[in-house]
Amino acid sequence: MNVERQPITILLNSHAGSCDPAVAMRVRDAFTAAGRDVTIVITDRTRIVADSAQAHRDRSAVIVAGGGDGTVNAVASTLVGTGAALSVLPLGTLNHFAKDLGMPLEIEAAARVIAAGRTIDVDVGEVNGRCFVNNSSIGIYARLVSERRAQERRGRTKWIAAGVAVVRVWGRYRRLRVALRGDGLDRTARTPFVFVGNNEYQLSGFELGGRQRLDAGALQVCVAPGMTRSGVARMIAAAVLGRIHTIDGLESFPATEFTLDAGTRRVGVSLDGEVVVMENPLRYRIRPAALRVIVPGGSRRTRPTTGEGGSFRTRHGRVACERSFTSRTCTSIASIATWSPRLPGRSGRLPPT
Repeated sequence: MNVERQPITILLNSHAGSCDPAVAMRVRDAFTAAGRDVTIVITDRTRIVADSAQAHRDRSAVIVAGGGDGTVNAVASTLVGTGAALSVLPLGTLNHFAKDLGMPLEIEAAARVIAAGRTIDVDVGEVNGRCFVNNSSIGIYARLVSERRAQERRGRTKWIAAGVAVVRVWGRYRRLRVALRGDGLDRTARTPFVFVGNNEYQLSGFELGGRQRLDAGALQVCVAPGMTRSGVARMIAAAVLGRIHTIDGLESFPATEFTLDAGTRRVGVSLDGEVVVMENPLRYRIRPAALRVIVPGGSRRTRPTTGEGGSFRTRHGRVACERSFTSRTCTSIASIATWSPRLPGRSGRLPPT
């Protein structure tokens, strides 16, 4: 489908990493050069969901999230299942979703792609009614994000806050006892994290968690049963050094729907980097082709689903799989654990797990 010439609203998150006062003018100039008139709304993390919903009610066929992955998550939450198209101006720190769509990172090039209006439908993950476009997790990563934001509220800079968060969370490290049920899944484990990806993540050398497909119709679930604190440290080092094939003890498997019981009344859950507190148990599902997005012409990020696949099994402490999910991808959780874009929404300290 092509939405060329349809009304475009651009939501610029003023808290995004690359969004300064000159950005709005640069964005308008870029779209003018691409032959499009646009409506630009300056928003922030407290208003972006409401502003996106209003743009949709105003019949904008294309709503552009100008910010990072948290901004994308907020806008996507209002567009899932509506048929309106989401696009991205990558103005955040990491811009994982934009990269996985193949979007250019430069404003002018991204404006040309958006003006062209080529769309595809991609999958969305969901947990307890909240969507995620990249991934969701509980455990050590969610605690790192929560602690970092607590340090930032005390006035520390982003990187100092991240360093303090790592030290504090590492000092209080403990594993979770979780039960995973559903979709042919029946698994209990003690693990430092549970990572749930919207489609398959891959890790190669220094590339942190890219996805080749966004329409395979399956979640990717990763756990590390029995892994100790020193084991997590080795996993981080192996990911950074590109020696992911040396890691033992990781398990990865696909699922379309499952329940995660963390054994507590409430649990802190990371959704595309934003931590929210949810009632336990957590009910995850994939929503196939639920979100329309704009992509560059010739993008190969989605292909017709072939239906191929198979089962996963453990062999000599490592995960072997008969379809494309691999144990290598699990290391992306640890290797990005100290990173988080500036995100919309509010989060506080996590309840005990």
